[in-house]
Amino acid sequence: MEKIVLYPSPGIGHLISMVELGKLLLSNSSSISSITILIVNFPFLTGSYSSYISSVSASFPSITFLSLPSVPLLLGDPSNYEDFEQIIFEFLRSNSNNVKQSLESISISSPVSAFILDFFCYPALEVSLSLKIPTYYFYTSGASALALCLNLPVFDKIATDSYRNLKTSFEIPGLFSVPADHMLEPMLDRGVSYYEFVKVAETMLKSDGIIVNSFESLEVKAVKGLKQGTCLPGTQIPPVYCIGPLFANRGGGAENSGEERHECLKWLDSQPSKSVVYLGFGSRGVFSKEQILEIAFGLERSGVRFLWTVRAPPSEEKGAKFSDPPDPDLDLILPVGFLDRTKDRGHVAKSWVPQIAILGHESVGGFFSHCGWNSTLEAVDAGAPMVAWPLYAEQRFNKILIVEEIGIALPMDENEDWFVSSSEIEKRVKQILGSEGDVVRKQMLEMREKGKIALNEGQSSNVALTTLMESWVH
Repeated sequence: MEKIVLYPSPGIGHLISMVELGKLLLSNSSSISSITILIVNFPFLTGSYSSYISSVSASFPSITFLSLPSVPLLLGDPSNYEDFEQIIFEFLRSNSNNVKQSLESISISSPVSAFILDFFCYPALEVSLSLKIPTYYFYTSGASALALCLNLPVFDKIATDSYRNLKTSFEIPGLFSVPADHMLEPMLDRGVSYYEFVKVAETMLKSDGIIVNSFESLEVKAVKGLKQGTCLPGTQIPPVYCIGPLFANRGGGAENSGEERHECLKWLDSQPSKSVVYLGFGSRGVFSKEQILEIAFGLERSGVRFLWTVRAPPSEEKGAKFSDPPDPDLDLILPVGFLDRTKDRGHVAKSWVPQIAILGHESVGGFFSHCGWNSTLEAVDAGAPMVAWPLYAEQRFNKILIVEEIGIALPMDENEDWFVSSSEIEKRVKQILGSEGDVVRKQMLEMREKGKIALNEGQSSNVALTTLMESWVH
C-alpha cells in the first residue's frame, strides 16, 4: 500500500488544485492507503481554509491535513518585500525543516511512495531527495506555460535588461515566441522573485516527473515538445504527465449540499439562452477605479445582458496588497445611476460567485476572463467562448496561447499602460455574442469534447495518470 504526501503553496486555489489531484489519485488506485497534505501556516489570505479542510476531511477520510508550525517572516513587516511572490518563496524556504521533520515522521511506519509539490515549494525538493523519496512537481498551469518556465534559465542568459523595458521576443523552441513584456508578471523586473523563478526551472529538472493540469489535444505542440525534449534542446526533461482537465466542484455546489441556490444563478434562470456575458477575473483580479468606470460605460453602451463580479479597487495603504480586499462599495465606484439604468439586463455581484455553475448555465454566451489557467479549463469544460483580458502571473502568456494558438478566445486590446477603453469593451461584448464569437465557440466546443474524451479509460490523460502511479510502485 502506498503513502502519498502532497505539498501545496499558500492560497486556497493552490490547495483546491492539490486536493483535487489527491481525489483523482484515490479514485484511480486501490493501492493508495493514505494521502497527507502539508499545510503551511501562512499569515495572509487563509480566511476560507478551515471550513474547506473540514468538508474534505469529512468526505475523504483517506486524506489527512498536517499543519506545519508557523515560521516568522525574516524581514518582519510584509511591506518590506518587493512583491507577494518574494514572501511566498522565502516563507516556503523557511519551512524546509518543518517539511523534513514531517516526511521523516510519516515515513517511520513505512516509506513514502511519492512526494508531490507545487512549483513554488521548490526548496523542499532538496529535502525529499536527501530522504530518497521519489519527488514530483504538480504544475497547475498548462503545458505551454511549463515549456516557457523550463526555458527561463536560457532566457536569463540571453537578456541582461529587465523584461519590462525590452522590445524583443523570446522563442520557445517548437512552440511560439513571447514578447518580453508578456513574461510572468513577477519577472518583469530583475528583483528577488525573478531569480527565484529561474531557480524553480532549474530544480524542476531534478525531479522524478512533472504533473500538468492539461490534456494533450488542447496543447499539442507543447506536449510534443516536452515529451521529445525539443522545447529545451540539449537538456533532459523529466517525464511529463498531462492528467487534466482537473478542477473542483463539477456540480456547482449548492444543489449538491442542500444550500440555497446563489442569487446570480437565479437571475441567470430568467435570461434568454446564450444572451449573457459573464465578467469574472479571479480572486486577485482587481481594477483601478478608472478602469471599473470604463467597464461600466462599455457594458451600458453595448445594450448586452451581463453578469459582472466587481472587486474593490486596490488600496494605496501600506501592506494592503497582502490582505484580502474589502467588499466594494458599488455606489462609490460605479457611475452614478448605473445600477438603476442596467437593472433589467445586468447583475452585479460583489463577492464570490459559483463560477463553474455560471459558465455551465444555458444563459451564458461568453466569458471575459483574466486567463488564469483554472478559469480557462473551466471555460473549456463548459464550452464558453472567452475574451482574454490578462492581469497578472503568467496570464499575458496564456492570452497568446488561447487566442492565437488554440483559438478559443477573442483578444482584449489594451493600450501601452494595459488600460482598456470603454469602446473596446463595448466592441468585444457584442462580438463574443455575435458571428466572431461563433467562430471561437465552435473551436471551444471541439476542445470541450476532446477534454472529456481525454479522461476516458485508455485515452491520453487516463493513460498518463496510470503511468504516473505505476512509476512509484515499489
